[in-house]
Order: sequence, then C-alpha cells, then structure tokens
Amino acid sequence: MIHQSLLFTNKLLGQFLKNRFGLDEEKIVLNYLIDTNGAFPKANQNKVVLSLINVEKETNQPFYIKNKRLENGNYSSFNPVEKYNLDILISSNFDDYTESLKFLDAIMYFFQINNYLDASSSSSIPDGITRLEFEYEKISYHQMHSLWTAMGAKYQPSIIYKMKLIKVQANEMTEIIPAVTNTNNKILS
Repeated sequence: MIHQSLLFTNKLLGQFLKNRFGLDEEKIVLNYLIDTNGAFPKANQNKVVLSLINVEKETNQPFYIKNKRLENGNYSSFNPVEKYNLDILISSNFDDYTESLKFLDAIMYFFQINNYLDASSSSSIPDGITRLEFEYEKISYHQMHSLWTAMGAKYQPSIIYKMKLIKVQANEMTEIIPAVTNTNNKILS
C-alpha cells in the first residue's frame, strides 16, 4: 500500500503541475534526494522530488477489528488491519531559485485543495486504498537542518506532509469461528 499510495499521489500532483503551468513534460519524480552512492540523481534535475522520509504505525485501537462475519453466519478471524502514517518530503530542485519557489507554491495549493483523496474526488484511486489524508507537518528549523544533513543533501525549498492512515491488511484468515446456532436458556440454581 505504501508504494501504491506514493505512486498515486505522485501521479495526481504531477497532473496538477502540468495543468497549472501548461507543461507537456513531467516535472515530478518519486525518488531519493541522494542515491546510495551519495550522488545527486540526474532524474531529480529541475524536478519536484517526492520522497518518503518516515513511516509511523497508527496505534489508536478503534481501527483494529479482528473478526468479520461470513455469509453462513460464522466468523473469520484475521490479524487486525494495521494503519500507517507516511511522512513525505516534497522538494523543489530547480537550477533557478525562483522556479523552485513557483513550484513549491503550486505544491502547497495542491495539498490545500486536496487535503484528502478518495473515490469521490479521484476515480483513479488504486484498489485497496479507500482514502488518503494529507496534513502539513510542522518541524522546526533545527529539525529540518538535521533531516537534510542526515540525507546528505543540500537544502532545497521543500515542505513535509503527513499522509495519514494507509491501511495494510494481508487478508490472511487465521481461523474460522463457528456461529452460535443453539442457546440453552436453562438457569441452574
């Protein structure tokens, strides 16, 4: 689900940028900021780069339903659905600084307009994803500096959003629990 969610978000944001600026070419890439060799990927040159920087498990218990009722009245037991929040860094990597700022503005507009995505707002949402919510992630200057330093990259105009509640469910049944078909109302004294 992480892969599908990021690809879907990348695709919609890319289409938004194309429409906003009347572009023919893609101006967004889902990629590392720095590759494993420590080099700046050429694919990031003059692009908006969407990068996953953190995965965090949602621990609120109301989401964790373990049993599902089957058509025959029995119940199936599943490992509970797990939900995750993804922190995504969206950086504007253009040679021209004003171009970087122009694209960063557009990114902010996109997420202000699309603070959530579901089937009613986008018919191309992938199977298995019901809703994606986006929330601006506020971090301090020092945290931002530490993040860019840890990635081994030079700071570029950027913003972080939390993509909330990505569901992960393998749909592997662990057991069948028979339905109660007969009750004995006898009271013992």
